[in-house]
Amino acid sequence: MKLTVPGNGSLAIENLLLDLNGTLSVGGDLVEGVEDRISRLRENYTLILLSGNSRGNAEYIAKGLDIQFRETKNGSEKRDVVHSLGADTCAAIGNGLIDLEFIESAHLGIVTMQGEGAHTKTLLAADIVVPSINDALDLFIDTNRLVATLRR
Repeated sequence: MKLTVPGNGSLAIENLLLDLNGTLSVGGDLVEGVEDRISRLRENYTLILLSGNSRGNAEYIAKGLDIQFRETKNGSEKRDVVHSLGADTCAAIGNGLIDLEFIESAHLGIVTMQGEGAHTKTLLAADIVVPSINDALDLFIDTNRLVATLRR
């Protein structure tokens, strides 16, 4: 996805990096509506689930969503994935303190504020804050929303 954002340059996002706990899932359950949105986004983006797999279900969820899974035990491992893909091509979506480094490193960092909350440091590092993962994913389905939020 290549976009020109008035007063804020351009975006060329190819990779959507997704946290699991508190982001794609709340209390271990996939948020309703995520599966449909992910299937729509797979056409235009590489989607990668990054998780320490603390609930043991990350690989199962990634397989069900037909997206890549990379086990990342800490924030620096998540950050390293961003750098390996090229930070300028990445958007990162998360909520917790473990997500801080990948939110900061990605060209576009988005924080969701769902039932598991968002860490203040991660929230302050974000480019965009939304109430839910569905709202975050919708920014990439209807990119006019993304432009409207980022324009100056």
